[in-house]
Amino acid sequence: MTEPRISVVIPAYNEEAGIAGTVTDVRAWLEEHGEPFEVIVVDNASEDRTFEEADHVADGARVRVLRNERNRGKGYSVRRGMLEARGALRLHCDADCAPSLASLPKMLELIEGADVVVGSRLAEGAQVGRRQPLLRRMVGRSFVDLCRLVLREPTHDLYCGFKLWRAPAAVAAYSRTHLDDWVFDAETLAMARALGYRLRETGIVWNDRAGSRLSMPRVLLPVVRDLLAARRHVRREAAAARAAAGSGGAAEPLPADPAP
Repeated sequence: MTEPRISVVIPAYNEEAGIAGTVTDVRAWLEEHGEPFEVIVVDNASEDRTFEEADHVADGARVRVLRNERNRGKGYSVRRGMLEARGALRLHCDADCAPSLASLPKMLELIEGADVVVGSRLAEGAQVGRRQPLLRRMVGRSFVDLCRLVLREPTHDLYCGFKLWRAPAAVAAYSRTHLDDWVFDAETLAMARALGYRLRETGIVWNDRAGSRLSMPRVLLPVVRDLLAARRHVRREAAAARAAAGSGGAAEPLPADPAP
């Protein structure tokens, strides 16, 4: 089988209503554009028929489904898919990301001069259709700004589920990160930047979900605790990579002075 140029990793949890449609749309887009590809759905031990619905449209080769033995979190699922992927390019695509495929050609152009292209609902050129209520958006923006401050990560839209990675950057960042829940994005982007990889943020087409599964007051304190631990972890890993590079033991690009 031809090695894929692009791998699309789709994390899924209780997505029985839409996962088959998303996989079908992603596959159709990739087939139309003619590049060798693979689609990897990672089912996070869903309690509904997500696995069965995804498996129904899988072929075991270009489209395959992995299943976590228990609920390990979205971060674990994306990490597992990214590290099992074989493509030179690796797209993290949430289970409702099909409308954003319209922005993938632009991201494929931008990746020529970057290692990670972050799809953004906030950057110039973004086209956001259905939006969350204003109050929820305000709370969400404040929370993201807090995450950016804690990790000192300048990306504006940390948690948009549409990110394109070059394989070396994906492997270097995801193999070093350890947050398994939904805030994994912030740690992974901060890790990639600390290791010296080039990040680019670009506006994309996006439709917000009609509802949310998260209660911000309930998760705020645990998330801040996780992010503080992640900041220390990123610093340790970047320092270790610099030391290995200095001794001739690493092949990764590292900045002369990684961000603190």
